[in-house]
This record gives sequence, structure tokens and C-alpha cells, in this order.
Amino acid sequence: MNRREILRASGLAAVAASLAACSAPESKGPANSGPRLQWKMITSWPRDFPGLGTGAAGLGALITEASAGRLTVKVYGAGELVPAFEVFDAVSRGVAEMGHSAAYYWKGKAAAAPFFCAVPFGLNAQEMNAWLYDGGGLELWRELYAPFNLLPFPAGNTGVQMAGWFNREIRSVRDLAGLKIRIPGIGGEVMARLGATPVNLPGAEIFTALQSGAIDATEWVGPYNDLAFGLHTVAKHYYYPGWQEPGPTLECMINQTAFAALPTDLQTLVSACCRAVNEVMLAEYTARNQDALDTLIREHGVDVRPLPPDVLGALRRASEQTLEAIAASDAMARRCYDSMRAFRAKAQAWHRISEEAFYQARG
Repeated sequence: MNRREILRASGLAAVAASLAACSAPESKGPANSGPRLQWKMITSWPRDFPGLGTGAAGLGALITEASAGRLTVKVYGAGELVPAFEVFDAVSRGVAEMGHSAAYYWKGKAAAAPFFCAVPFGLNAQEMNAWLYDGGGLELWRELYAPFNLLPFPAGNTGVQMAGWFNREIRSVRDLAGLKIRIPGIGGEVMARLGATPVNLPGAEIFTALQSGAIDATEWVGPYNDLAFGLHTVAKHYYYPGWQEPGPTLECMINQTAFAALPTDLQTLVSACCRAVNEVMLAEYTARNQDALDTLIREHGVDVRPLPPDVLGALRRASEQTLEAIAASDAMARRCYDSMRAFRAKAQAWHRISEEAFYQARG
């Protein structure tokens, strides 16, 4: 698939045309002058995987097209240049100029990193974008990554996910004891508090692990991605809601040295492209999840059910304890948690008489 086909498939063709028009002057100028640069983007996703992989590919194609080829970005799927969980280190060292991944994979690097992807019972996609862009979140994120020579940008969101696929029924909190579940980030720590055994696996390894019995359950994303992975063929029960990932932000991390070397107009263009992909990806998931869920139910007979109220209550309490423990262990984590929590309270207060009230009125 060439760049133009990727842009059309990802809904970014109009964005590319608009950005290219804005950057191109009537005569010779920045859009067609200066050296032509070639960057590599490495990702944590399988090549061309719907939403995640295609979102990364769309970002690379958008930057290439909108810059009129002044900055060409070649995108590599997980394992093609580096393994899925080595993206952070590779971009930090300059092995590649860009990476597309999820910040909760890097909690071993920085305790506060998961706050910039997904927090259990935290911010949904709309609230995450508001906190990052207008609530001080992005400034904290960039401060956190600065010692690693990385500059992060929000670059995608799936919206509220599913709680996951389980090969045993979850009737009470006792059913979590001993459960081997693929779940990254803070959600994994919460599950451990309730007796489960969290396992962190890249997406490409989930199906085989579930099929072989190496894990009993997994959370991945939601119907759109889970159907594409065929998870319904290796697990019986599909639970909601996605308490662990209510608004997971995907990241584009850029090597700070490489970014600083760009002309100012290309820096602005890269930032605008990340923001465009962040918006377009959320629209894609919103449009496609229900169609995929219908397919799972009607064509494959998937058992879709809510987590019991007592289980959700236990998960919420364990989440609060886990988050407080993380904040108490690290000064930067404390700042990030306090900022996010204060913003959540403000957003909740408004949403009670806006979003939530409207949903109830709409019926």
C-alpha cells in the first residue's frame, strides 16, 4: 500500500492536502527548499494492524505527504527493526527518530509514564485530550520524557475499551484469584492486588498465549481490533466495561535531538500531523466498534456480559490504593496523579450535567 492509499484508507487524505497547501507558498520557499530528510518510525504494533498499525502508518504517510517529501518517514512494524517493547530505548538512543507506542509500557523507565496512556477509572478519551492539550498534562509528560531525550505527542486514542476475553466466568472477586491475564500498565498492578497474575505481552503474542493456555484471559482493545486478532476463537467470555483503559492515549515519541534539528516549519507540521492522527483514530474506533461487536455476537455467538457490580467495586478500590501507592513512591508520579485527579473531578462535574445528562435524556 503506497502513501496515498494509506492516507485515503485512514481518512487523512484531506488533512494532508490542507497541511501541504498551508506550508507551500506561491513561489519558491520552505515547502520545496532545504535538505530532504529521511526518518524511521518504529512501532509496538503489527504492520497494517487495523487502527493501531494503520494509525502509525497513516502518521508517517501524512508527514511525508504534507511536507511535500522534505521529511520522508518510513514506518516499521513491531519486530521489523526492534521488538515491540524496545521502542522507547531505540528512539531515545537515536536508532530511529520516531516511535509509535503506548506510554504504560514504560513504567519500568518512569513510574509516572502510565498516567499518559491509561489510568484505571481515570479519564476517557475526551477528557484525556482536554487534560493533555489544555490542562497541563502534556507539559508534565514532556518534562517526564526529557531526561530520555524524547519529546512525546498524543497520536491516537481508541476510546473506552473492553475489560477483555476470559476462559472462565467471573462471578465474584474470588474468580480473579490465580487468573493469568495479559494486562499491561497500572491495570496489571490492580489485578495483582486482587490475586491475579498479570502478564505483559505485545499484541502479536496474545492469540498464541491464550490458545496454548499460557494465559487464561487477556485485555487487548475492543471489538474492532479483537475481531481482527481472532480472539473470539480462543476465549469464551467477553466482558465490559474497560475499567482499566477508559481513554488510552497512544504516543508518538520523537528523538529530541532529531526534532530540534528540524526547521521550525517542519516542527510545526509534525506536531499538527500528530494532532490530526490523534483525532482521526478516535473517530475510526467510534465508527467501527459496534459493527465489529455485532459481527462477534451474530456471526460468532460471543458471550458478551458486564462485570458483576461487586467485582467492579473491588477493582475501583484496588485502583485507588494502587494509584496512591505509585504516587507515594515517586515525586513526579505524585505531580502527575494529582494533576490528573484534579482535572478528572472538574471534568466529571461538568459531564454530569452535559454528557451524562444528555445520554439519559436521549435514552
